[in-house]
Amino acid sequence: MRAAAHRRWRESVLPTLVRYVTIPCLSPSFDDGWEAAGHLTEAAAVLQEWARGRAVDGLAADVVDRPGRTPLLLVDAPATGGAAGTVLVYGHLDKQPPLGVWREGLGPFTPVQEGDRLYGRGAADDGYALFAALTAVELLDDAGVPRPRVVVLVEASEESGSPDLPAHLADVAGRLGDPDLVVCLDSGCLTYDRLWLTSSLRGNLVATVSVEVLTEGVHSGSAGGIVPTSFRLLRVLLDRLEDPRTGEVRLATLHAETPRATTGAAAPDWDATEVFPVVPGLELDGTSDLDRLARRAWAPALAVTGIDGVPNVREGGNVLRPFTTAKISLRLPPTVDAAKAMEAVESALLADPPSNARVRVHFDAPATGWVAPPLCEWAGAAFTRASEELFGSAPGTLGEGGTIPFLAMLGTRYPGVPLVATGVLGPGSNAHGPNEFLHLPMAEAVTVATARLLEAAASPLDAAASPGPA
Repeated sequence: MRAAAHRRWRESVLPTLVRYVTIPCLSPSFDDGWEAAGHLTEAAAVLQEWARGRAVDGLAADVVDRPGRTPLLLVDAPATGGAAGTVLVYGHLDKQPPLGVWREGLGPFTPVQEGDRLYGRGAADDGYALFAALTAVELLDDAGVPRPRVVVLVEASEESGSPDLPAHLADVAGRLGDPDLVVCLDSGCLTYDRLWLTSSLRGNLVATVSVEVLTEGVHSGSAGGIVPTSFRLLRVLLDRLEDPRTGEVRLATLHAETPRATTGAAAPDWDATEVFPVVPGLELDGTSDLDRLARRAWAPALAVTGIDGVPNVREGGNVLRPFTTAKISLRLPPTVDAAKAMEAVESALLADPPSNARVRVHFDAPATGWVAPPLCEWAGAAFTRASEELFGSAPGTLGEGGTIPFLAMLGTRYPGVPLVATGVLGPGSNAHGPNEFLHLPMAEAVTVATARLLEAAASPLDAAASPGPA
């Protein structure tokens, strides 16, 4: 099965995935003119065309398009061999912006394959998902292995917090039915030597904070020492949220108790200084690498991800600027209610404005985190079987630091349904940053794992007891 997956990825998947990488289909939060530009629609059409080309009996691939709403690709592959039930597989096609300077010879929308790596924005996050899901279907169908009905849902607003997904889910609820298993392929892996099962995801709170002190810029020699600078006052506000010396988030509402264990793999050989491109000698937060894994999964953290009102260094004159606006991203522990966190942050920022400056705060849709429910025996056995077949190692469990709003939404909509979250975002893959790449062997492994889950879902009562090869 691994050999067949490898062959299909190299011959069938890569040409279209490379084409997808070239499309600048930015998520709506990063492209106000996304609807007129049509890049999201183009990406959905490219994936739809590839899906319709699969030799899967009765397969239907439709794009759900509503005015003002990002497109949704829905692929439906009927069950085979008399199997019952439905498996829902999730992915997304929208992308983050280029962000930063890419290595020479690389670019966000210029796909380049170097060995087992395919560089380009969106290849790993999360363009590969549809290809992995439908290739898994093809592997089983070619082998004559019965499988349940498979529905692949690919949205186009995930990188903006999935604001369009609730309406889409309501629209297509009748077509989805009641899934017996949900597989999310938008997560990560701690290493490339085994499969990884996501045990939790942090929530996310994105806001813009603006401090205004003047109606227009004035000479800093005239106003300096009289008019407080907007940057200093913004810094005062951010210090209400975060200790500037330690990075610890100050608001108690944004904290939660950390579980005793956040990774199931025994003491993985994980070195943060090798995983992240830190400058030599940088002192990292956290007391050890295991502590950093726990912090990544369960600690709140603030990052300033953008600033407006500040000219670049070359063009910055002796002017006291009228305003400074910062975009902040607050990662929240999985069990923290994002709506309550938003209320706490808003209160902290708007109360008693420093120097009585004009302060404005705007929030994107808050995204609550997710804790995986206990995985049923048959799904766990299938995932374990796949990891042992592929790598000779049992799978690991990983508390992820990122956010996938879909999982919290699905957990609410389909309580009690087994949910497997896994993915390809491993060491160096650098999702959202420059030089993002897809690790092709891991993509093939996740494809095989998805096939094993589909196979097990066709006969869940027998899966744990009969782990023989398909």
